[in-house]
Amino acid sequence: MSATNDTASRLRRLLAILTWLAQVGEAPIDDVAARFDLTPRALVAELEMAACCGVPPYTPDQLLEIVVTEDTVSTRVGTTLARPRRLSPREGLGLAASARAVLAVPGSDEDSALSRALAKLDRALGQSTIDVELDMPDLLDTVRTALGDGQRLVVTYYSASTDQTSERAITPRRLFASEGHWYVDAWCEGADGVRRFRVDRIGSAIPAGPAAPEVLAEPLPDDGRGDGPAGPGPLGAYVPGPDSRRVRIAFDPSMTWLLESIPSAVPGGDVDRPMWEVFVGGDAWLERLLLRLGPDAEVVDPVEDRALAPNAARRILARYQGGPEGS
Repeated sequence: MSATNDTASRLRRLLAILTWLAQVGEAPIDDVAARFDLTPRALVAELEMAACCGVPPYTPDQLLEIVVTEDTVSTRVGTTLARPRRLSPREGLGLAASARAVLAVPGSDEDSALSRALAKLDRALGQSTIDVELDMPDLLDTVRTALGDGQRLVVTYYSASTDQTSERAITPRRLFASEGHWYVDAWCEGADGVRRFRVDRIGSAIPAGPAAPEVLAEPLPDDGRGDGPAGPGPLGAYVPGPDSRRVRIAFDPSMTWLLESIPSAVPGGDVDRPMWEVFVGGDAWLERLLLRLGPDAEVVDPVEDRALAPNAARRILARYQGGPEGS
């Protein structure tokens, strides 16, 4: 799985889980998993991320202590982590914003110790509220209303994978925010399946009547809470569809940061020649990725994709030179 698939969302959820466990002490694994909308296996995998977290010198008494048995999970903090901290106003403001982000995670307790600490911190900072907001796409309310009412929408949608705008009939099923954008999982009548759409790429949306009951009962995409197409772990903003293909890319190690930012990318290869496997939904998106990776990037498999980057570079150069594309 990708090491950075929706890292911000995973971190917020992990902090919310640890905060809740610190308050209750011990809880059944099944109960914690259900509270935070995870499978028991995924919950344990998330907690393993925090097992080595602490403060220098990282001795056992300075690490988070996470105990997982066959049926239960509990957590305790080290003496240094438990000690009250003295914060500057800037640190306090950052902590307050982070606390609100953690409390916004589904499953968090609004009446928890974190909420009470946040209220005290707000008073110390001399303000009653700190708002952490996402930009709201123009059609977000339209999509949210259709979701709540079980209604179909006829939308125009720009696909970054294919660089095309098309008209689709969809039935919204789940609405969520990830990495600063809003997404909707919806039944797409043209694709005859559930697809994920970025709300700000919806150009227009017209209500088109009630959705069929069988559509509303259709399973939603695996969002990393079990074993998805890219293995266990959250897929965040992108879930590979049945039309996606897996592409293996070799590239210069200095560009690893770019591959790490791509949802559903899987690292491989070796130190001298790193390779990643990337799920691709269309040639246009893959062309842009290869051009950003630079001349040292090479498609290893499938071989028919090796000509995409050179062809795209020639088209772009022709536009700058004012000649015909592809010359």
